[in-house]
Amino acid sequence: MFEKLTALISPEPENRAELLEILTEAQERNLIDADALAMIEGVFQVSDLCARDIMVPLAQMDVIDISRPIDEWIHQVLDTAHSRFPAIDDDPDKIVGVLLAKDLLRYYAGETFELKTMLRPVTYIPESKRLNVLLRDFRANRNHMAMVVDEYGAVAGLITIEDVLEQIVGDIDDEYDSEEEDHVIALDYKGNAKRWRVKGTTTLAQFYEETGELLKEASDRTLGEFVVSHLGEIPHKGDEFDWEELHIEVLRADATEVQLLQIEQIIPEERDSED
Repeated sequence: MFEKLTALISPEPENRAELLEILTEAQERNLIDADALAMIEGVFQVSDLCARDIMVPLAQMDVIDISRPIDEWIHQVLDTAHSRFPAIDDDPDKIVGVLLAKDLLRYYAGETFELKTMLRPVTYIPESKRLNVLLRDFRANRNHMAMVVDEYGAVAGLITIEDVLEQIVGDIDDEYDSEEEDHVIALDYKGNAKRWRVKGTTTLAQFYEETGELLKEASDRTLGEFVVSHLGEIPHKGDEFDWEELHIEVLRADATEVQLLQIEQIIPEERDSED
């Protein structure tokens, strides 16, 4: 009888929304901390997302061409400081393997070195693969990188185990990640409109200083905080909205913060035609 009364007073959650509501209340009562709640929300989000949602698009991949002498592309390895690189052999549309940066130590140590034999096999996955399934495969196969292919079998991008884990625990910085990297990167024009790729940690004042475009007020509030405040929740990749003369799109976000945005001017003529 006591158990039945307890169930009536505190019924078990019937869906994810109710469970998260209970967990949020627990965090407000200091039964769990905010980081733990964020990671739980990230676990739920991982089961909803697929590879295409967080992959690095093909155009942004750092690829090395092993048909060229090592001295011609080693600077790229040093500048990007990745641990793994997709490799091509003169054909930009065909990934022939994955090169681990640490394997290049043998070349500089003067050991017998045949680059093609150093390449690791390529793992291919479809764009639609769920992140929770992908994470399980990464762990089971001890793999850290996969090429994402579209419905036609062409490489559309790449994804790493770190990309998936960041959806749960937030952005992972290592000793090679610089806090001094550009916060605002100007992109090519889209028609007559200017476009920028902007970090979520960029302040509104920094954005205004770099672009001359004003977002509500030039303050120390970050763009990530501005977007969350406008939408009323942590957004997902692909969420977008207009603010005055700017169109804002979320390029990357995890369970805890907005990481990367694309901001584009709205040309008055374009807005009028849409209306």
